[in-house]
Amino acid sequence: QERLVESGGDSVLAGGSLRLSCAASVLTRRYWCMGWFRQAPGEEREWVAYIDDSGTTRYTASVQGRFTISADRVKASLHLQMNSLKPEDTAIYYCASRIIDNFCYTEARRYDYWGQGTQVTVAS
Repeated sequence: QERLVESGGDSVLAGGSLRLSCAASVLTRRYWCMGWFRQAPGEEREWVAYIDDSGTTRYTASVQGRFTISADRVKASLHLQMNSLKPEDTAIYYCASRIIDNFCYTEARRYDYWGQGTQVTVAS
């Protein structure tokens, strides 16, 4: 059983920045994919970004150029640097892991473990 714990969520003004973190022991494994998802009130969970164990990253179009996903194997932590935040970025952000292999997907059902989520609120 892998445990994921997010932190770093907060309330900021539009244009501000936040850095989310996810403590993830899975990062010490040889093969993995880690993703960030978000869920706004009344909306379905949405994929935001992922990174695999080779460092390959991918982002959803709405955050491309504003968000950066990174992973620190030594510290076993995943991060999401979020810049130029917009009110539409308001959501609960979740980190998720897939350890059966190192293929990454945008579908939430492909991930094995989830954190409890951290709230990000962006005011206009």
